[in-house]
Amino acid sequence: MFNPTIIIQMIVTGIAYGFIYSLIGIEFTIVWNASDVVNFAHDKMATIGAYIFGGTFMIGLGFNIPMSILCTVLAMIIWGVFISKVIFIPLRNIPEIFTVMATLLMGKVSMEGCRLIWGNTPFKVRGFLTGTFRFGPIIISRACVVIIIASVLIVVALQLFMYKTKTGKAMRCVSQNKTAAQIMGIDVERVITVAVVISMIICAFIGILSIPLLTIQTTMCDMFGLKGFAAAVIGGFGYLPGCILGGLLVGILENIVALFLPSVYKDVASFVLLILFLLVRPKGITGRSR
Repeated sequence: MFNPTIIIQMIVTGIAYGFIYSLIGIEFTIVWNASDVVNFAHDKMATIGAYIFGGTFMIGLGFNIPMSILCTVLAMIIWGVFISKVIFIPLRNIPEIFTVMATLLMGKVSMEGCRLIWGNTPFKVRGFLTGTFRFGPIIISRACVVIIIASVLIVVALQLFMYKTKTGKAMRCVSQNKTAAQIMGIDVERVITVAVVISMIICAFIGILSIPLLTIQTTMCDMFGLKGFAAAVIGGFGYLPGCILGGLLVGILENIVALFLPSVYKDVASFVLLILFLLVRPKGITGRSR
C-alpha cells in the first residue's frame, strides 16, 4: 500500500513540473502560430534566462530577487527583438528544414556564448526558493508552490492579452490565416516580433523557475525542452489550451510512474505517451491542432 500523503506530494510535484512543460509548449506554440517557424532552440532560450538571472544579476551584481527578475525580463525582451529580426522574420518563407537548422544552430551559438560569458562550471543560486511548506502531514517544496502560482498567473495574463488586446487579437488572426490577415492590414512582421518577444519573456520565467530544480549549466533545460514539445503534441500541436493539458498530463504521469518503477524510467514514460498519441490520436487530447 502506498501512503496517501506520498501520492499527494508526488501529484503536486507533478503539477509543478507539468506547468513548466506547459509553459515551454505555450512559448513554442506562440512562435509557431505566428511565424510557421519550428523553434528547436526554446530550451536554450530558457537556459539563457537562467544564466542572466542567476549568473549576472543575483550572483554577479548582487541584485535582490524582484530587481533581478525585472532586469532578466528586459534583457530577454531585447534578445527576442534581435532574434526575431535576424532569424524568424527572414526565414519564415523558406523551406522548413532550413528554419529548423537555423534555430538549432542559434541554440548552439547561444550556449557557446554562455560558456564564454559565465564559464563552463555549473553553479547554483544559494537560498533561492529553498525550504518547504507543511500542510498537516503533507510537505511540499517552496519551489513547487511558487512554480504553480507563477505559472497560473502567466497563463491568465497570456489569455487576457490574447483575447482582450488589439495586438493579441491580431496574433490570433495571423495564426489562423496569414494571407487574409495581411490583406486586412495586419502587420505580420510586427506580430512575429511580438510573438517572439512574448516567447522570450516566458523563457525567462521558465529559466528562473527551473533554477531551484536544476543546476545552472548549458544542458539544464534540455529534457524540459523535449517534454515541453511532447506536451504541445499531446495536447494538440498549435493549440494553446492543449499545451496546458498536455504539460499537466506529462508532469503528473511521470511522477506517478516513479511510485511504481525506478526513477530512471520517469523520463521514458513521457516519451512512450508521446509515441502513443502520435500513433493513436495525432491531434492530441483536445482533438484540435494547427
